Amino acid sequence: MVKIIPISKSNPQDRGAENKYYAQAVATGKTDLERLAYLVANQSTVREGDCYAVILSLIHNIVDELNQGRIVKLDKLGTFNISVSSNASDTPEAVSANLIKDVRIRFRPDQRIKNSLNINTMNFTTSQSM
Repeated sequence: MVKIIPISKSNPQDRGAENKYYAQAVATGKTDLERLAYLVANQSTVREGDCYAVILSLIHNIVDELNQGRIVKLDKLGTFNISVSSNASDTPEAVSANLIKDVRIRFRPDQRIKNSLNINTMNFTTSQSM
């Protein structure tokens, strides 16, 4: 069940208008690698330690592949790729790594995940506070 709370927001196009309330999803906890390894181990014949080691290895290899400039596609999960933001340049020749301000890892979920997590498949509960 996903917990939602009301959040007051102003209209950026009309600062004089009264604030309106919108639903905002609130996390109710975190699941770490150890928990994921435990869950996978209990759903298969693989031991928890082995699951944990495989997940850690997967993370290491995703980072290595992204560092090589590759897109990492994990079927049924999604795609990871790198995006950058940079300062502007007047000419294409002046563009270099020195202009890069920030690097981000982008994740795009696979269509199966998108389809399985939608308004029709999720349950929500309302709370007035976090």
